[in-house]
Amino acid sequence: MDQEVAALLVAGARVKGKTDDRAVRELCEKVHDWDEVLRVGEEHSMLPTLFVRLAKSGAEVPPEAMERLEAAYRRNAFHCMTNGAELITLLHAFRSAGIEQAVPFKGVVLGATAYGDWTSRHAGDVDILINLRDRERAEAVMLYNGYELRNPLGPDGNPAACRFYESHFERERDGMVVELRWHLDLAQPRFTRHLGMDWLWPHRQKITLAGEEIEGLDVNVTLLLLCMHGSKHLWTRLLWICDVARLLESNPNLDWGMVKYEARKAGLGHVLAWGVLLAHRVAGAEVNPKVLRRFQAESATRRMTRHVEEHLFDAPGTVPEGMTPYTIAMLDWKDRARLLSMDMLRPNQRDRAVVNLPKPLYGLYYLIRPIRLLLDRSAR
Repeated sequence: MDQEVAALLVAGARVKGKTDDRAVRELCEKVHDWDEVLRVGEEHSMLPTLFVRLAKSGAEVPPEAMERLEAAYRRNAFHCMTNGAELITLLHAFRSAGIEQAVPFKGVVLGATAYGDWTSRHAGDVDILINLRDRERAEAVMLYNGYELRNPLGPDGNPAACRFYESHFERERDGMVVELRWHLDLAQPRFTRHLGMDWLWPHRQKITLAGEEIEGLDVNVTLLLLCMHGSKHLWTRLLWICDVARLLESNPNLDWGMVKYEARKAGLGHVLAWGVLLAHRVAGAEVNPKVLRRFQAESATRRMTRHVEEHLFDAPGTVPEGMTPYTIAMLDWKDRARLLSMDMLRPNQRDRAVVNLPKPLYGLYYLIRPIRLLLDRSAR
């Protein structure tokens, strides 16, 4: 991919004051393939953010390319507004059904709180965190509102392993997609901590969305969730780095002591360091110098951050050669130790999905599981 295209997309992701309008205009003059800008920008979910940046800079963009960028922005703005309206409708419906603890995250909520303009961030789907005990009632609400449960099916015809932490709903008439989650996982079967509503609910705060006050999450756990999500998916989208940078920009007085305390408690210390360093290096996010030095002190963190930065566009989703299996490297030391315990080596549904053995041979899954853990380097 052309370096000019990558540089322009990164300029669109950078926080205010880190790339001035003149620099953006100069980058636009160097771009020869605007089709490539649009293609890669869409892959990284950056077209709405890029359009806003280019429009503000006064850059000279070929008319056809600018029309396509504006069309992408307008489609996204409509998507944001419909997502916001649907989110509010569902939260009211949950409350009427006796579900008091339901909290949205990412998506339009992040656009409104971190970006300051919810239409300038990619809308995505509607994500709502609930309690496991409320799952059946919440699913009933979704079905009543015209949604269909679309979790992938396992070999037995039942919903696959993701049923243990989320329900994926789609509504055919308007294309709305909603995911209900009751468990947040860093590396799926390897991460044994139960990060759910018990962890998140004490960190709620009131936020305003589309003129209505709803429950949201405070900046501390929002930052951890963003770093957790980006790391889990190998930081394959520039959007996820931009999210962390915009959140840091909109919260200059962040209590880093509290953030690091919550990270240690949840086992998210490594992914916090990765996400913050990437936001600093790629998107120019300002970080407390003492915190920055602490995050830069570990060689594995520096190595992973540098690798993502260098291969974000040409080889997204890869990890440095010779690195500890990625899903192990993400874990803090206590969780790595737990990984070696007999509890973590006990076979689960994912191991049984690799090889379908008859019940008399189930003991072989204890041999299959450690091999699968070592070979599976992907976090997805």
